[in-house]
Amino acid sequence: MKRTLFSAFLLSSALLFGACNNDKPAEVGAEGMNAAATAASDAANPTVDNPNVASETEAPNPNAPVMTFTESEYNFGDIKPGDVVKHTFEFTNTGKSPLLIENATASCGCTTPNWTKDPIAPGGKGTIEVQFNSQGKAGLQNKEVAVRANTQPSITQIAIRANILPENTNGPVKQ
Repeated sequence: MKRTLFSAFLLSSALLFGACNNDKPAEVGAEGMNAAATAASDAANPTVDNPNVASETEAPNPNAPVMTFTESEYNFGDIKPGDVVKHTFEFTNTGKSPLLIENATASCGCTTPNWTKDPIAPGGKGTIEVQFNSQGKAGLQNKEVAVRANTQPSITQIAIRANILPENTNGPVKQ
């Protein structure tokens, strides 16, 4: 048993010392081996010019894209329980560089956003379609969608509103 443990120790020591290659060429430099991986990654995934992501402080960028909505809030009014309704928010890139939406997330699982995936050139238009499923909901509903893009600030809020009527009613009750 002792002989087996000693042999295993010697073998692992030999592998450990053999794996350490202290004769590395000086060409690796300060950037190390990650420089080639970073260059390949940058080529495969072009970055969007958004200084807000790179640092803690917001640096003003006069050339940043600007997402200008025709409306930032939409009210569906009274809807029946179980109705699925949609609204399309339209916006224009009023900035000086291409606008790219990274993501749009809703405040609730009953709300589903779908947005323009291609970059929007300055002066170009895009859309964000928001679908709301009223199943299991009642009364006044306020749902927000956070749109993350390469704008300043990086998150823009849009909202939908609806009043879900009680079961077995066709509309507002006249008094």
